[in-house]
Amino acid sequence: MLIPHPLLGLRDAQEFTYLGDASLLNRPDTGTDADPEAFFAYTHLRDNPAGVHRELWFHEQGDRSWLVVTRNTLTHEILGAELASDVKRGLA
Repeated sequence: MLIPHPLLGLRDAQEFTYLGDASLLNRPDTGTDADPEAFFAYTHLRDNPAGVHRELWFHEQGDRSWLVVTRNTLTHEILGAELASDVKRGLA
């Protein structure tokens, strides 16, 4: 499987480590007014979708960047990849 790294071009998936759902970028507030149920859900609850899904991948054997990869979990087709820092900036 090849991942289209936004800076380095096509890279073999073996260079990467899969972390999970890209929604992990939406970490809830952990300050004094934090909702413990929201943090519990963030930490422990995960969906296991079939079809198009956004995932976090770490380029461990490369430039050590984090990517948000859009992938079809049924066919393993990679539909695109973005730097996680760009995605996170868009969430703010």
